[in-house]
Amino acid sequence: MKRIIAVIREEQFENVKTALLKAGWEGMNVSTVKGRGRQMGIKESYRGSSYCIDLIPKTRIELIVNEKDLKDIIDIIIENARTGDIGDGKIFVSDVEEVIRIRTGERGSDAI
Repeated sequence: MKRIIAVIREEQFENVKTALLKAGWEGMNVSTVKGRGRQMGIKESYRGSSYCIDLIPKTRIELIVNEKDLKDIIDIIIENARTGDIGDGKIFVSDVEEVIRIRTGERGSDAI
């Protein structure tokens, strides 16, 4: 099993969520986060004063998937989150040793 963490633009979240649901991927955790990467924030000007917003609001999506589904899900996220501009986000993939559904006690792939 694998954990996918995708940090994407807030405005792209509905596109990603809809595409994942259409493909049959219903389970996900979503949170609002702030961060920055290479873009180093956004430079703004207000009433003649310049300032920098260095932590940009993003949406973090976390999914636990079977390894055989990994590539398909990553492709869906990339296709629906990409704008082509700096700040589109990142996807992180890591191993998951165990998943347990608390309600039923199911373990492993059955618990996903």
